[in-house]
Amino acid sequence: MRNNKKVLKYCPNFHKIVNFEYSEDDYISARLISVYQEYIFSIDLSNQEQINIIEILDKTITKYIDDYFFRKEMKNSLKELKIKKDENIMQSIVNYIIKTYSRYEEDFTRNIYISRWI
Repeated sequence: MRNNKKVLKYCPNFHKIVNFEYSEDDYISARLISVYQEYIFSIDLSNQEQINIIEILDKTITKYIDDYFFRKEMKNSLKELKIKKDENIMQSIVNYIIKTYSRYEEDFTRNIYISRWI
């Protein structure tokens, strides 16, 4: 129980993510939130690199919830995910999610979106 509270200190958006309401047929959102929960509670809190990863993962999943365009991009990206047999499945998925987030942020900052009022 103590470790859970320590983990939540690094994941300020945990409750927002876990309480996100998605449609019944949205299997990807359900699995993404499940992976998030499983991963953050399985890390070693003495490892600073893993703490950094869960902080980034927390931002990433929050962006997934808040940004429709990112959610669409992530869903399309996850459909193309391939993991080799000898790889750690959970770590590979988390790394792929973070990589997709980084790529999206990089592309998003390059493009200027101008809204048009009608």
